[in-house]
Amino acid sequence: MYSRSLQRLSSGPVALLTAAIFVVFMVVVLPAQAAESAAISGVDATPDTMIFYTAGELYDLAEAMGETGRSHYIRSRFTFDVIWPVVYVTFFATTIGWLAQCGFAPASRWQMANLLPFVAVIFDALENLSASLALARYPAPTPIVAELAGVFTLLKWVSVALTSLTLIVVLVAAAVQRIIDQRRQ
Repeated sequence: MYSRSLQRLSSGPVALLTAAIFVVFMVVVLPAQAAESAAISGVDATPDTMIFYTAGELYDLAEAMGETGRSHYIRSRFTFDVIWPVVYVTFFATTIGWLAQCGFAPASRWQMANLLPFVAVIFDALENLSASLALARYPAPTPIVAELAGVFTLLKWVSVALTSLTLIVVLVAAAVQRIIDQRRQ
């Protein structure tokens, strides 16, 4: 049901618009946000940019960030990092949805691939909540939550990688289908 609703929204113009917004965020907004965070916290790495980390590594990062850096990180998880997932999920869901319609039969399971980006968003939200809680409570330990933060981060990146791979697969399928259709004419 959700997949079909997304497909109704997914078209070439929508995919192009969301791709443009995605690229602007990747090229302009994310680097600016990273630079601001580094300037405030004094560290280049943040939990959401790491592939995986342990609770001990998260606490080491919390110490290096200082109170101001931790406060900034937490604030940005509930402001900027609410907008960014909307941007990337919209791009991936609409683009995968449109390309799947172009490359696969309407009854194909590939039509539901537009839901995959939401898995990344769920893990992103869990990562933000758990890392923010651990940083907010620092120096008090938050053992289970701090360990889960690294796991959620890893699962987010695995989901992002699978989503990106899916985008490539549906892009190739749409291109092949277009070639087949042109040869039939």
